Amino acid sequence: MAKALEGIRVLDLTRMYAGPYGTMLLGELGADVIKVEIPGGGDAIRTTAPLTEAQESHRFVILNRGKRGVTLNITTEEGQKICKELVAKSDVLIENFSPSVMERYNLGYEQLKQINPQLIYTSISGYGHTGPRSSQLAFDTIIQAMGGIISINGQPDSPPTKVGVAIADFMGGAFSVISILAALQSRTRTNMGQHIDLSMQDCIFALTAMQFIPTYVATGREPKKIGNRQLEVTPFNIYPAQDGYIVIATVTVGQWESLLEVLGKEDLKDVPEYASQATRIDYAEEMDVMLEEWTKGRTVEDMLEQLQAAGIPCAPVPSFGQVVNDPQIAARNMQVEVDQLLSGQLKVPGSVFKMSETPGDPTQPAPFLGQHNMEVFSELLGYDDIKIARLQDQGVI
Repeated sequence: MAKALEGIRVLDLTRMYAGPYGTMLLGELGADVIKVEIPGGGDAIRTTAPLTEAQESHRFVILNRGKRGVTLNITTEEGQKICKELVAKSDVLIENFSPSVMERYNLGYEQLKQINPQLIYTSISGYGHTGPRSSQLAFDTIIQAMGGIISINGQPDSPPTKVGVAIADFMGGAFSVISILAALQSRTRTNMGQHIDLSMQDCIFALTAMQFIPTYVATGREPKKIGNRQLEVTPFNIYPAQDGYIVIATVTVGQWESLLEVLGKEDLKDVPEYASQATRIDYAEEMDVMLEEWTKGRTVEDMLEQLQAAGIPCAPVPSFGQVVNDPQIAARNMQVEVDQLLSGQLKVPGSVFKMSETPGDPTQPAPFLGQHNMEVFSELLGYDDIKIARLQDQGVI
């Protein structure tokens, strides 16, 4: 079965999380992703724990599965020449160096579009390539802070708290894929490539502002941390039970009235202040006290049975280990195995791309350092064994 992005070649000059996550998604969709790493050490994440017995980083395997791996020292004149040859045969280039680094190596967009006018050149950085902070170094937690999500995350009395996953990195990678797919579609009409300047701060701000800008603009007040509540609706929270926690969510009038019936509080249906979400939100604390009085004396299982029977959205709060073993996760093939040449079979996340004709394929292995040097440089660029050996001796590959 042909894959969605079959025939698209991606030159991947990224490392760590944001860029490799984006190129991993493109690879799942069928693109030929060629990961370029520095000779000798490669991507720094190769040494990130946990390591397999063969000393491969499990995180590296997850983020770089399905890619072909080559080594190339782009700081050398010869390495830059070879990179340009690869650019001439590629549809997309992705890099996540600091702004101006690629220009320093004669590999900036303005330089490379002269070689390949159809190239989709994607730059992922903390703050983007414009603005007063563009030159500052940034990592995920820094961008979570500067994008605004830390300011509204956590319980009302908690210190600044980041999101548990590297959301700035991963959203940067995901938004880069959306941008690349749009640019490829535009290229089919114009026959021209373009430069994508993706800022991870932009990504986090866009997500945070989607909910909180209306409140800030309307009131002029700083948004407050709301913990596990929802900004616009109530009751909607995580509540304690006898044996754990339960999420209860009421959004519609019908769900609110059904919840009152489960709680034995039908008389509250006639209270004007509680009649709509717009007015009920002013009584969120009262709502939570009422729910906690009911939940803390019951088991999660008993409450789920009652609430689900009444058509009220709800869920337990499982541990991560329980989620990994959730039958729904299994039914959706969201945990699969890749067969690594050095480490054998390793479990990795499955693909979210459940497409009837061109589904994502997350089961291909990640390359060991320089694994595909001979294949790429000989088949793609036409280098013979003597030239490849010379480049190795010179430390270019």
